[in-house]
Amino acid sequence: MAAAGTTSERFPVRVPGGPTAFFEYAGVRFLVDPTFDAPGDYFAPDDLERSRPLLTKTVAPTIAPADLGRIDVALVSHDQHPDNLDNAGRALLADVPLVLTTPGGGERLGGTARGLADWESVEIDRPGGGTVTVTGVPAIHGPGLKEEVEPITGQVVGFVLRADGLPTVYVSGDNASLDAVREIAGRFGPVDTAILFAGAPRIAVRFEGEPLVLDSAQAAEAAEILGARRVVPVHYDGWTHFTEGRADLIAAFTKAGLADRLDFADPS
Repeated sequence: MAAAGTTSERFPVRVPGGPTAFFEYAGVRFLVDPTFDAPGDYFAPDDLERSRPLLTKTVAPTIAPADLGRIDVALVSHDQHPDNLDNAGRALLADVPLVLTTPGGGERLGGTARGLADWESVEIDRPGGGTVTVTGVPAIHGPGLKEEVEPITGQVVGFVLRADGLPTVYVSGDNASLDAVREIAGRFGPVDTAILFAGAPRIAVRFEGEPLVLDSAQAAEAAEILGARRVVPVHYDGWTHFTEGRADLIAAFTKAGLADRLDFADPS
């Protein structure tokens, strides 16, 4: 969108933990992948004996939903995994005026949920006039081609946000593909703020234990591909299947000469 007169001022991003992020852009308040449950185990739906947890959350969120105030739009990268949308997050969505997610997720969630296919856009009214354009962009939740990965881990969508006079924002969702990042950068780059899901999550029974989302070195490479001025990492702490954390991200971005772009959204 318009480059002339574009402001480069950083907007604050709050990160309660896991994949969740909250920010205001163009006067619209966005919540990404709400996860507000207490620590605990999550079992597969067909595990009636609750014999072995599929996922385990280890850290409580640092922010309660009530402390966020008004939420205008929820960006849900996918609804089928509790480390991206948990029980408390689902309850919260009932009061959100617009929920953008995958096409399948839009059908499953119902209510105010709307599915976005890859490259499909929706216009959201800005307070005082104008709009924010939110475009669904590709995300592949595991190693390999989308048609190979999606039947195993399900649909995932990322998001690109644009508004006249403001820099571009990218929210990756659970994406493991640098090819997808290159395609997004080709259409929308450079981006100003990239909210990158990282953590190199691994589950032994999926893809022979290969990462299901970017590892730290790939996150640094993604930042370079996107030309991102700021990278807010999420989805790297609080769960046992996340295998790389903050120290790994700092090391990878430092090695790539990009440490100054990292923003962990720590409280001041």
